[in-house]
Amino acid sequence: MSVIHHTTLKPTKLELLTSWLPTRPWYRGGAEPELARVGGFRLDDPEGEVGIELMVVADTSGAEPVHYLVPLTYRGAPLDGAEQGLVGTMEHGVLGPRWVYDGAHDPVLLAQLLALLEGRVEPQMQSVSDTVDHEVRHSYTGTGPIALDPAATTATDDHDGTELRTAEGGPALRLSRVLQAAANGEPTLPEGAIGQVTGHWRPSEDTLARGLFAVLHAAPKA
Repeated sequence: MSVIHHTTLKPTKLELLTSWLPTRPWYRGGAEPELARVGGFRLDDPEGEVGIELMVVADTSGAEPVHYLVPLTYRGAPLDGAEQGLVGTMEHGVLGPRWVYDGAHDPVLLAQLLALLEGRVEPQMQSVSDTVDHEVRHSYTGTGPIALDPAATTATDDHDGTELRTAEGGPALRLSRVLQAAANGEPTLPEGAIGQVTGHWRPSEDTLARGLFAVLHAAPKA
């Protein structure tokens, strides 16, 4: 289980994201984001080396608040071949220098997110060590393990999210970067999907929203 260190970060996560978010094609805010962390959860790295967090941030810099899903990984050294996914670096008060990556470009996050879909791992609370987050829900209606080939994985951003190909000819995992709250409280599995991860966030202190974080689509038929 990952240990949450309550310590200083220089710069902070939100400071890193303030510079990085406007470079994304799915960013919808003003010239400079005005960010607050409003939700998310963690996953454990089986090797205990990589921190994995799927963060929800609220941006109030535009005409209307926007809620983004930002999956991040934290590493003690640069990840070879993932320069395009680097969000920035920070100094952790306990662990020292940390390289922060967009999790869509980190094979450790992808492997654990697929394991979550299959029910092989449990989501962890964002800010509490060794505590399962029972509000994160997942389903998988496919048959057999989800194919994963890190060498063939691709990540493509568009106006709403990130499309991940998990293997050559394999299924597609779509990350919902711009979150939409489900009208009836619980999202339904989209047509043609074989798996999903749903989570919650707080648009305001007294409001709880739930929506799709990730959707798995079957591999195209040959």
